[in-house]
Amino acid sequence: MKQLTDLSMPRNHQGIDDEIDLAKLFLTLWRGKFWILLSGVLALFAGGYYAFDIAVPLYTANTTVALESRDQQVMDIESVVTGLGGDQSTINTEVEVIRSRRLIEQLVLDMDLLADPEFNAQLRPVPVFSVGQAVSLVRGVIKGPAEPPVAASERAILDQTIDAVTGAIGVYNIRQSFVFRITVITQKAEKSAAIANRLADLYINDQITVKFQKTEQATLWLSERVSGLQAQLETAESELKEFSSNTNLINSDSLQALNRQIKDLRERRGTMTALANAAQDRFEKLQSLRSANAEDFAQAANDASLTQFLARIKDGRAGGQQAFDARVDALMTRAELEAARAKAQLTALETSITEVSTRIETQSGELVALEQLQREVEANRLLYEAFLGRLKETSIQQGIQQADSRVLSQAVVPRLASAPRKPLILALSLMLGLIGATGAILIREMSQNTFRVAEDLEARTGYNVIGQIPAIPARRRKNVLKYLVEKPNSAAAEAIRNLRTSMLLANLDKPPKVIMSTSSIPGEGKTTQSIALTQNLSGMGAKVLLLEGDIRRRIFSQYFNQPNQKGFLSVLSGEVALEDALVHDESLNADILFGEKSPINAADLFSSSKFAGFLKMLSEKYDYIIIDTPPVLAVPDARVIGQSVDAILYTVKWDSTSHRQVLDGIKSFESVNLKISGLVLSQIDKRGMKRYGYGNSYGDYQNYYDS
Repeated sequence: MKQLTDLSMPRNHQGIDDEIDLAKLFLTLWRGKFWILLSGVLALFAGGYYAFDIAVPLYTANTTVALESRDQQVMDIESVVTGLGGDQSTINTEVEVIRSRRLIEQLVLDMDLLADPEFNAQLRPVPVFSVGQAVSLVRGVIKGPAEPPVAASERAILDQTIDAVTGAIGVYNIRQSFVFRITVITQKAEKSAAIANRLADLYINDQITVKFQKTEQATLWLSERVSGLQAQLETAESELKEFSSNTNLINSDSLQALNRQIKDLRERRGTMTALANAAQDRFEKLQSLRSANAEDFAQAANDASLTQFLARIKDGRAGGQQAFDARVDALMTRAELEAARAKAQLTALETSITEVSTRIETQSGELVALEQLQREVEANRLLYEAFLGRLKETSIQQGIQQADSRVLSQAVVPRLASAPRKPLILALSLMLGLIGATGAILIREMSQNTFRVAEDLEARTGYNVIGQIPAIPARRRKNVLKYLVEKPNSAAAEAIRNLRTSMLLANLDKPPKVIMSTSSIPGEGKTTQSIALTQNLSGMGAKVLLLEGDIRRRIFSQYFNQPNQKGFLSVLSGEVALEDALVHDESLNADILFGEKSPINAADLFSSSKFAGFLKMLSEKYDYIIIDTPPVLAVPDARVIGQSVDAILYTVKWDSTSHRQVLDGIKSFESVNLKISGLVLSQIDKRGMKRYGYGNSYGDYQNYYDS
């Protein structure tokens, strides 16, 4: 049989626009305007309740302190106690000093904040219920009873109080300045101002105390050093005095004179050495020539008398030899004496040089020792005088110490609470409520995985929606047909007429005769739709047959009060005649052919040529045949029966069947070359449509229905 394909206009299943449709987004929010406004009003009331009834008022007090960077002291003792610089690191350091635990501890003890329940949690009443108690209870259930808590020590309580006070204090540096702002936030206005002012005073007093302590420590250390240096100086002076009294050194000029003297003696020693050597050589030479030739001796002696005596000897004059010998003895004696005298003089010079050298060496060592002692005395004197001067400066500075900061303005008692900021809380509460509701609506819309409007169903599947059937207000299935009969002008009846009209007018030349109704999963209203369509077609005077194609579940008995009846399987097998198996229902005004339990697989049965011939035979007897088939995702029966029908109506339950189920069901038909003739959006809830903001789509024609 020819498929009724005119009703379907397939489009791209994947043609969903991924871009954000601002108009659709606005409409979504507009549909949820009631919930958005309600959420905003509730959040506004919740914020107001918190701001006016629950929130504890907090008061903020500010004290400003200026850092004074002094480059000059009253006296120049910068190495003892330095002033603060003006660089950023110094400013950041002072901020941390103000917030230091040591200073906060002084503040806690000074103002007895341990007795204040706002900071000492031990003094607060135990709440009836708290998150910590709930956590402990759950932990006890899981891990068993916990050990009893140990009482906190005094130090632990003090540390907790210091932490709480630190959390209430803020210290900030005003940009491009040396000014600090000390901010304190507490539950009482007077307390905030008192803590801010007292912390500023403690900070300034701490600066003076630290400087005084440093100056005192420096004075003590300098006093000890001065005493030690004085003793060292006195010892050095005593050693110098004792050394000067025991040395033979007159002064350095005497040592220079001795140096000149030894230089002169050394020069004379050189000359005397040459003379002594010459005298000794002459003596030795004369002595060696004495026994030799007289002429050689006379020549060597170079003596005029000896030459005369030698001439007398040569002339043979008497007495010449005797006079010659006497003169030789005299010359030898004189030469020996000259050599001995020269040697003696040389020895005397050597002795003098040795004595002078010894004196020079002795006095040089003494001079070095003297100068060393003098330098030590001078060095000790300089150190002593320097430390003595620094000690006097430091002693004077103790009385004129000044803090490096000063209070610019003290905190005043605030008149109004700084928190909670009620207008801001109300505005934020309203904004959060509106944003939360908006987000919830958008998330719900984005996560919505079912079909609520025909346009969405068509866009997702690519097939036309030819019918939109509202939910029939019948609690039992047996009352469905009764409702349609008793209320022919109801919205459901009119919707069935629209479905019938769309189906029949799609192809005027050859309207469909064999119509199959199916769905993705059970419970989508396909059976109700088949019965309603049968009743509507029969109301036109047509001869209609309703065939129960779901032989697995066989739920027609829940709609019709009919006894156990043979079905079309008995007709196929030839067990009974068609006329005996048909049941005519007066309310339906049509024939019904029930299904039967079969030992043969249903898909195999519907695939047989006998079933196709059976349908052809029925189409000759009836104007229309409506076949109710099982869900397509459950069993393959619908795809098999679809090969032998003229039109396939695919039912989708409103706001119930998921996108994936519908697309998978349609895909299963397309996989066997079957096209859906039309989609039917069934069991539409009018109230639900209004709740989701789609009520206006149906309200325009609801007034025409008499339900």
